[in-house]
Amino acid sequence: MGAYLFKRVLATIPVMLFVAIFIFLLLRLTPGDPAAMIAGDFANDQQIAEIRERLGLELPLWKQFGIWFGDVLRFELGQSFYYKKEVSELIRTRIEPTFSLSLMTIVLTVIIAVPMGTLAAYKQGSWFDRIIMGFSVLGFSVPVFVIGYALIYIFSVQLGWLPVQGYQRIGDGIGGWAYRLILPSVALSVIFVAFIARMTRTSVLEVLGEDYIRTARAKGQTETKVLMRHALRNAAVPIVTVIGLAIAILIGGVVVTESVFTIPGLGLLTVEAVLNRDFPTIQAVILFFSVIYVLINLLIDISYTFLDPRIRY
Repeated sequence: MGAYLFKRVLATIPVMLFVAIFIFLLLRLTPGDPAAMIAGDFANDQQIAEIRERLGLELPLWKQFGIWFGDVLRFELGQSFYYKKEVSELIRTRIEPTFSLSLMTIVLTVIIAVPMGTLAAYKQGSWFDRIIMGFSVLGFSVPVFVIGYALIYIFSVQLGWLPVQGYQRIGDGIGGWAYRLILPSVALSVIFVAFIARMTRTSVLEVLGEDYIRTARAKGQTETKVLMRHALRNAAVPIVTVIGLAIAILIGGVVVTESVFTIPGLGLLTVEAVLNRDFPTIQAVILFFSVIYVLINLLIDISYTFLDPRIRY
């Protein structure tokens, strides 16, 4: 067990290094002069030269990477050109809304999608199964921003039940925090509910045809125990895998959803940084999201050993 975990942790090091190199080159190797793009259309030669000196663009590429990577390891991500603040401070202040939205979306998705997919597999061919499959196709087809605007129109504009936009920090009251996250988390979870429910149905359906399921039923176990203890547990590895993939897709969904509902998180920060050519902020946010994604995949790999002990061997 310890050797398996050590190997998995060790394998993330070259992945993170490759990600860091890619993100570093993203700015340096783009067409045109990065300093001129940062300075804007109306900058003079002196302003562009100052930015080039500040970014160290005159140094050899390997020296630039060494300085930049050293700063990243110390969590010194530079200063935002647009906000005139340290990028690490911007990330620290914007991280709570994004993590709150992501956490509520994932919890809501798992609570709805896994039972839905399991029941669809158990009732294969029934009207319930056909409804779930139809919902899965619809969930994949409709973009997140369309769902978001539709929910705003129905529940905020027409019914007046929920706020249109904004975010309340959890320290100011958990009730208001959850209340303002209902609409964005529901809008963001629709595609993931469709995705995970479909995968859960497929995985459980395969398991339900195994001999040990028939043996469990022959022993007189109830259908609930057969589904929960035997079918769902043995189908858990692909389900957990697809949940990890959903979290990766969630990164892109957060950017759109935070823009629609004006949630001051990392997604909205990314949009603002792109619109204002704030390259240090863009680099830092992409790096942050990439590291989170790698760590989530590491946790998913580790979870396999608890779901199926054979994997560690």
